[in-house]
Amino acid sequence: MGAVTDALPVPQVLRGRVVTPTRVLDDGVVVVAGDRLAWVGPADRLPQPWELPAEAVGTVLPGLVDVHCHGGGGASFPDAPDTATALRAAHEHLRHGTTSLVASLVTAPPDVLLARTAVLADLADAGELVGIHLEGPFLSADRCGAQNPADMRAGDATLVADVAAAARGHLVTMTVAPEVPGVADGTGTADAREDVLAALVDAGALPSVGHTDASAEQVDDAVDRAFDLLASAPGARSGRLTATHLFNGMRPLHHRDPGPVAACLAAAARGELVVELVADGTHLADGSVRAVLDLVGPGSVVLVTDAMAAAGMPDGDYRLGPMSVRVADGVARIVAEDGSTPPGGGAIAGGVAHLLDVVRHVVAAGVPLEDAVLAAATTPADVLGRHDIGALLPGRRADVVVTDEALQPVRVMRAGAWVA
Repeated sequence: MGAVTDALPVPQVLRGRVVTPTRVLDDGVVVVAGDRLAWVGPADRLPQPWELPAEAVGTVLPGLVDVHCHGGGGASFPDAPDTATALRAAHEHLRHGTTSLVASLVTAPPDVLLARTAVLADLADAGELVGIHLEGPFLSADRCGAQNPADMRAGDATLVADVAAAARGHLVTMTVAPEVPGVADGTGTADAREDVLAALVDAGALPSVGHTDASAEQVDDAVDRAFDLLASAPGARSGRLTATHLFNGMRPLHHRDPGPVAACLAAAARGELVVELVADGTHLADGSVRAVLDLVGPGSVVLVTDAMAAAGMPDGDYRLGPMSVRVADGVARIVAEDGSTPPGGGAIAGGVAHLLDVVRHVVAAGVPLEDAVLAAATTPADVLGRHDIGALLPGRRADVVVTDEALQPVRVMRAGAWVA
């Protein structure tokens, strides 16, 4: 007699403190069947025939979703010449609970951007990444942060189309400065009627406001245009654009010059935009993080790492694209090629945390656990247009993170399989 090929998978029943999109179940259960979540709910309501485990495994979170990450484990996406190097960075974050990762590049010459995008597209095809993000090159040199201003350029819709082609459908976001010519004014080089915003939406990607010295009015106009473009684009992954690491790499908020920060917060409050926060204790004060979450809610905030190669690694010298970076006391900063510190101390050059570290930090700072997890899993999944990940809900992919009481990782599951 032949083997039965359609037998139901043996379920895995996980009992613990379970974090759903709306609440924390102090004694909850997650049932995994194959690569899907079969049931989530209170332990005392577990249906037959599943058997309730006697012991809890710990705190059970959905797999986290990081939409802004430049590397980790000693490997950098902007510097990865091959998939093996990029995979090392992706797996560093996977082992620490990020089951869905968007790989971010930095400003570089077009040929470099196209080559690196093609490498990352191979990993996205293989399911190791959920998308590609370009942070530049259409950015403000006045707000370059840890990026090379010499490689920044005017908006070019043709370059957007070329990058999108190299990404093979995996380009999900691009950071742009609205005030840069050709970005948001309908004067892109490909067509006098088109700009970078239109080219991104045509490519299925979301514009993200960042590294900008724009006025509030310029940001308002760009958000209005991008929001309208997304609303009229069939199959857009999201109806909302994003803001790249709010506050960082932007003209500061001032009561007589509100600039991009106020404009992005207002757009988020209107439901037109989602703001990224690098809430690792270095990029932002805890009070700023709490204030933004109070103002716009975790449904309009995505927690990100902005991590570079040093995530999970000791202090030392690293690269971020063409820039030299030194990590000291857990903070990454740009240094000169000769190793000297630039005037002013050197710009912060990305993060060194995993996304679960960010969740742990904001919870310790007073943010409710369910809000932190929503902003680190569910909302970023919504940004990507992925409603099969990002939450402990029946039918979603079985991406699960088990932690101890201190939110330190214990086990990680992706698509129903435990990660080594």
